[in-house]
Amino acid sequence: MRQCEAVRSRETQRLRWRSRRGLLELDIVLGRFWAGCGEELDESEAGSLARLLAMPDNDLLDLVMGRKPCPDPALLPLLQRLKAA
Repeated sequence: MRQCEAVRSRETQRLRWRSRRGLLELDIVLGRFWAGCGEELDESEAGSLARLLAMPDNDLLDLVMGRKPCPDPALLPLLQRLKAA
């Protein structure tokens, strides 16, 4: 394995670990996301996911469920993928 692949793999593992949340609804959505397409994240999407995962659970759930508008348009593509999961 090349060094950049190893680094990428570690980053993906960290994001996957951080995806474990305190709300069952988020665990389900994020679990489906990882099962479907999570391993295919590019660097930009990984950065967006890291920003989303830094949010409190209730705020993140409101965004994923569409109860609140996304404050950052750069996060919209990843939010759409989460909603589709």
